[in-house]
Amino acid sequence: MTHDPTPKGKNDMEHNGQDAGTRRWLALAVLALPSLVMAMDMTALLLALPQLSTDLGAGGTEQLWISDAYGFMVAGFVITMGTLGDRIGRRRLLFAGAAAFAVLSAVAAYAPSPGTLIAARALLGVAGATLMPSTLALITNIFRDERERGKAIAIWATCQFAGGAFGPVLAGLLLQRFWWGSVFLVAVPVMALLLAAGPFLLPEFRDRSAGRRVDPLSVGLSLAAVLPMVYGLKQLTLADGRGAVPAAALAGGAVAGAVFVRRQLRLEHPLLDLRLLRSRPLSAVLVSLVLAGVAMAGTGLMVTQYLQDVLGRSPLASAVLFAPMGLGVAVGTMAAPALARRIRPATAIASGLAVSAVGCLPLTVSDGAAAVIAGITVLALGTGPLFALGTGLVVGSVPPERAGSAASMSETGNYLGGSLGLAVIGVIGASVYQARMDHVGGAAARTLAGAVAAGGHLPPARAEELLDGARAAFTAGLHLTGAIAAAIFVVLAVLVAASARSGAVAKPAPAAETASGEAGARTAAV
Repeated sequence: MTHDPTPKGKNDMEHNGQDAGTRRWLALAVLALPSLVMAMDMTALLLALPQLSTDLGAGGTEQLWISDAYGFMVAGFVITMGTLGDRIGRRRLLFAGAAAFAVLSAVAAYAPSPGTLIAARALLGVAGATLMPSTLALITNIFRDERERGKAIAIWATCQFAGGAFGPVLAGLLLQRFWWGSVFLVAVPVMALLLAAGPFLLPEFRDRSAGRRVDPLSVGLSLAAVLPMVYGLKQLTLADGRGAVPAAALAGGAVAGAVFVRRQLRLEHPLLDLRLLRSRPLSAVLVSLVLAGVAMAGTGLMVTQYLQDVLGRSPLASAVLFAPMGLGVAVGTMAAPALARRIRPATAIASGLAVSAVGCLPLTVSDGAAAVIAGITVLALGTGPLFALGTGLVVGSVPPERAGSAASMSETGNYLGGSLGLAVIGVIGASVYQARMDHVGGAAARTLAGAVAAGGHLPPARAEELLDGARAAFTAGLHLTGAIAAAIFVVLAVLVAASARSGAVAKPAPAAETASGEAGARTAAV
């Protein structure tokens, strides 16, 4: 047997390598589509909600479930779907979820009643829960080189945040020319493209050692833990921190969560491998992702309300003004891989979190759109390394066959952090407002919207006095929110920097590196 050393043989090998590289990046483009659409779907509905509520005759409770059913189901099922993809095949689960998402989006677009739309949104959440962990796990499997994988995850995360930023803007443009259902139909051609190109570009991966059976009791316990927790946190915001229902939901979720954890630690093939949390890199980054989500969601909530209720901007104008927050994260995630080539990933993450703390400062003292938007843009920019490099560290800290489980941990942390931020910061902001407006009484003392409504029944001079006081009270809540977010980012920066000194989050765990070379024995790649 001889080896052909001619230039032709060398060129063939180089050509094959180039083809493989091009195929990987084309696969990434396909995998980024669900991330983009899901983020747009979650934010675009906020702008379409008033119009569709009028057309369908949706009441206040129905509007709440139209907006929340999707997020509830994503949060509840993402753990199950991440592990299910490891068992039955990540590409198979991705295609099933994408097809269901396209069909259900069309159902939502032409829903004849609020009940139909709520059901479609809930099922969309189940379908959406298959997409994020599947795409992230496939990216981890396709890009074995650590540097390429970091860049790929940064691009994936950028699409997610850019979609969230542009979702309301796109919805505003569509609603100016079409009916509210057009907001949902955007997903149909995107998912069709994924289903058409995916079979040619995406390989299949699954963990052969775990079998295909998923423990049904673990699925039920995960839903019983996550859904009441998310529901309770959201209800805290609506109830201004009061009420027995949110407390009962949180307590019930905590009990179910404790039973779920106990069961997972005893199973040989658990739904969610909590033993992974023994890895210091993974646990440290997950804590940072949750708490950063708290700070970002809380400030986002207060700023969007500030733009509309205090400054009087329209929903579309507020969406445009708020877009730099999503774009800031997108720029930060794209810059993160280049930054990580010059300094250690943990140092890059800690430095970014310090920048986020600086971005919070204008929120603590400033009034006016310019200062507030500049602040949230800098805040968001600094979180980019955490979301890009941190997500990479999470999925890189485990063997390839567990990537789906690790990805579901990351996504669950994001959802819980966001829900916790909306609830806690919302309650704090409401408490500050009510403390300053306690002397007024009535609806005006509870919310700024109540003050606006009450002002409509007062003489102009008294109405202006009431609204000035209400706006000042809400702005005080925004200032406190900024201070809390700054404190969170400072604590996280110190935590990650301390971990860097101990080597805890300096690079992915060796298990991930050795597993990459042994993947053929444990993970099916078709």
